Amino acid sequence: MSENTEEQALAEKNGPIFLNINPDDDAPFHEIESLCLNCHEQGTTRLMLTKIPFFKDVIVSSFSCDQCGHQDSEIQSAGPIQERGVILKLTVAAKQDLNRQVVLSNTATMSIPSLEFEAPPNKGLLTTVEGVITRAVDGLQQNQPVRKAIDPDTAAKIDEFITKFEKLKDLEKPFIFLVNDPSGNSYIENPSALKADPGLTVTKYTRNLEQNKLLGILPDDATENIEPEAEEAAVEANLKDEVLQFRSNCPNCNSPCDTNMKLVDIPNFKQVVIMATVCDVCGAKDNEVKGGAGIEPKGIKISLHLTDPSDLSRDLLKSDTCGLEIPELELTLEHGTLGGKFTTVEGILTDIKGQLGEENPFISGDSSQSDTRNKVQEFCARLEEIISGKRLGVHIILDDPAGNSYIQNVYAPEPDPEMTVEHYDRNYDQNEILGLNDMQTENYES
Repeated sequence: MSENTEEQALAEKNGPIFLNINPDDDAPFHEIESLCLNCHEQGTTRLMLTKIPFFKDVIVSSFSCDQCGHQDSEIQSAGPIQERGVILKLTVAAKQDLNRQVVLSNTATMSIPSLEFEAPPNKGLLTTVEGVITRAVDGLQQNQPVRKAIDPDTAAKIDEFITKFEKLKDLEKPFIFLVNDPSGNSYIENPSALKADPGLTVTKYTRNLEQNKLLGILPDDATENIEPEAEEAAVEANLKDEVLQFRSNCPNCNSPCDTNMKLVDIPNFKQVVIMATVCDVCGAKDNEVKGGAGIEPKGIKISLHLTDPSDLSRDLLKSDTCGLEIPELELTLEHGTLGGKFTTVEGILTDIKGQLGEENPFISGDSSQSDTRNKVQEFCARLEEIISGKRLGVHIILDDPAGNSYIQNVYAPEPDPEMTVEHYDRNYDQNEILGLNDMQTENYES
């Protein structure tokens, strides 16, 4: 029996590997004996494989030693290193901002510019903004009694700095909380997920040579950086009549499964790569779309006015760089949310409803807030009215800086009276996200 077959058989026997957090059930975890680095006796490490909503799969580990009482915890991403690094900039202006969940990978640097404070990469951490501040204060307070006896001046300065840190929790004035992670696997919670977060800015960037060395992508003696790999292999080959299949992991339960990939020509649009995954273990189905013709010279903004239930059956292509809006519901999806999708208008609305309601474990159970749960349920009910065709007159707006998104024009080749298409010039920030500002296509050899 092959290794993949053994993995799949184990997954089918034991169920999904990564499970949603369910407040009503005890989370399954694995216990292993491990060495305590404090007293060098045997302690216990507990591992829990779980999902963080609107983020990814993670491994949470907790160590405790019954001999000396030492305790420790850590979080690791269960996914690969992302194609680009990420900078998360949060303006902390209210008490609820202190309660936002924060995932810090072991390559993330955390800083608070107003205090000129920066914490270098350490072990992975799952906490809140307030928890990060508390851990920083605890770290500064270590060895303070000894320091006061040996170096009173330094100890006094540290006490003064700790006082400034503690005042951050009182929110006398807003402050900036920054996370810079070259691996792209850090995260700050958006409390109003699927809507734009006015207090959080997410910037993705291309790693430099030193960062790629730090992550182990390049050897230590490398002298030249690498560019993100372009998906040109499928374009160069003549694969229009062939379906490629490769092994991957289920995006829902992470069990081994097969992914099918095919090049498709969309009428009146362009060629795209569609990847479809069906998991035999949990039954999850997923598809992802990649542009087969690269980034367009201009971005595109498409607005469809739903005036008839038949509009729900229009084909819709949302690339992984595209944002979506429904102004009548005050819904705004940030660019890249839900990934690339080739579906229908009804299908994309169903995906949004599923992500927000049915697949969000934090709106159920005793620990959920009734106000948040009621708002989410009310919003999902309004979405269902559109999906069922009972509510019309709303607008579906796709905004894609890469120009690789599309909504079917049922009047083609004539203009569609219910749809407007606008091509626009990208600004600097949009080009930066797409990696175009540093791209040199002429005289690059010199």
